[in-house]
Amino acid sequence: MAAQNSSATVEKSNHGSHLSLQCETIGTDTTTIRSLDWDRSRFDIEFGLRNGTTYNSFLLKGEKTALIDTSHTKFKDTWLALLKKNIDPKKIDYLIISHTEPDHSGLVGDLLDLNPEIEIVGSLVAIKFLKDQIHRSFKSRTIKSGDNLNLGKNTSNDIEHLIEFISAPNLHWPDTIFSFDHGTNILYTCDAFGLHYCSETLFDEDSEVIADDFKFYYDCLMGPNARSVIQALKRIDKLPQIQTIAVGHGPLLKHFLDLWINHYREWSSQRTKNESYAAVCYLSQYGFCDRLSQSIAHGIGKAEANVELIDLQESDPQELSTLISDSSAVIVPTWPNQPKAELQSAIGILLAALKQKQWVGVYDAYGGNDEPIDVVVNQLQTLGQKQIFTPLRVHEKPNSNTYQRFEEAGTDVGQILNRKKNIQVIKNIDGELIKAMGRISGGLYIVTASQKEDRSSRSGAMIASWVSQASFNPPGLTIAVAKDRAIETLMQVNDKFVVNVLQEDNYQHLFRHFLKRFPPGANRFAGVEILEGVAKGGPVLVEALAFLDCVVSQRLETSDHWIIYAVVNHGSVANSEAKTAVHHRKVGNNY
Repeated sequence: MAAQNSSATVEKSNHGSHLSLQCETIGTDTTTIRSLDWDRSRFDIEFGLRNGTTYNSFLLKGEKTALIDTSHTKFKDTWLALLKKNIDPKKIDYLIISHTEPDHSGLVGDLLDLNPEIEIVGSLVAIKFLKDQIHRSFKSRTIKSGDNLNLGKNTSNDIEHLIEFISAPNLHWPDTIFSFDHGTNILYTCDAFGLHYCSETLFDEDSEVIADDFKFYYDCLMGPNARSVIQALKRIDKLPQIQTIAVGHGPLLKHFLDLWINHYREWSSQRTKNESYAAVCYLSQYGFCDRLSQSIAHGIGKAEANVELIDLQESDPQELSTLISDSSAVIVPTWPNQPKAELQSAIGILLAALKQKQWVGVYDAYGGNDEPIDVVVNQLQTLGQKQIFTPLRVHEKPNSNTYQRFEEAGTDVGQILNRKKNIQVIKNIDGELIKAMGRISGGLYIVTASQKEDRSSRSGAMIASWVSQASFNPPGLTIAVAKDRAIETLMQVNDKFVVNVLQEDNYQHLFRHFLKRFPPGANRFAGVEILEGVAKGGPVLVEALAFLDCVVSQRLETSDHWIIYAVVNHGSVANSEAKTAVHHRKVGNNY
């Protein structure tokens, strides 16, 4: 029988968010229940969401019935009620876990309450994670690449739902599997190919509307494991013609499949063509390792350097040894002070694979019973490694400021890895060309931004000279921001910032202050007079000639900069007689 189409909407829940549900048929005997989280503004590694997100689950009905993934706990009451409208939970034979992150597995325990006999199907790592997560026994089946689950035929049609599993570790957790239904040619990929975009539009009807969010999602979550993406692509290339990619977040992909798959292929190839990379290690589901390591990896990626995320607990020993020894830099977390035998073995492999004079960095996992970070640092130093950043210490539960500090440390790592390459690029540019480009002058400005979230805040500042008015109505401007600038994270669409205009005869001390290199997480405004609350986007410098309060409207990507177009909502001039400081360059290959 075809699935019943229904929907439920919660305008305001006890989470204080606009939440809704959508239930649609996407194939023969196949239904999706999409949990729409319209107002969610931050996700996972604390990157900004301008369009909310969704959590998608799927119901497949053959002779037997399978549910692929559940939803976030914030949807508990409404999601379970909608599931019951479509099927009696006791008639669900299998729950396929694509991966165990709580936004997809948050209601597993509640589903088991309704049907204790359901068989949970997942990778070996996923089943292990789930046991630790829900603290109860359940029927389970572990699967790997090439394994099948036959749901048989629904009595109303002649399509056999044969599910083939494809291992896709590190996309973006080590437990991830894809599921391909040979009956409908739908590929279920959970996080891979997804995007954080909340809309009632079920499929990718307009590729241009979602293209930026698709790329941003890849850069944050998939890019740090580009090598794993390539391996997953090789596996799905062997499948029959895919009709739909049923993702875990955002609209389902159907109308532009070649475009999205080719994007993943091209972006991942670009990230892996350079042999130099940083290996960022973490311990899955230990402390805050997952998110902290992703923040570092995201920062490395912003600097256009290659990165590989490595789960010390679940990686194959030989692969772990190779990835560590071949990397240019290795970032490791603090580990439990009494690690289990399996982890102790992995730590031994890690230490043995390190090379002398290899860059290393250490960060606090904040797991509660960590080996002291100084002990880990000293252990590495005795092996002859070079410290790539000051140990990243975490003294309280990580907040947005913590993740910003870790991302900035990652960006510093990426810049160090790319130093030789960038020098070579500069040398290869025609001398007369860069002299001519240098004759393009611009004003001098300090861009500031701050964001408050819960009980923490993030802020940033940078010197800018590539600023120009771009529109009259509404008043707007463009500003070029290098991809590896720390403040770039605070200048996503709908984010606010301030342009402080420097004065011709009173700018040198401000220029020197903001030109210096700040360590990760440092207060850029220490020792500088600022006005808080005057502008919505960030601090206003007391000695600025003028300020412009802006909100980001659009972003255009170039090879090494983002061109930010912003609408100016408010501005003020402190001295109407003074002139703007001007920046003159001799060459056009640096600032």
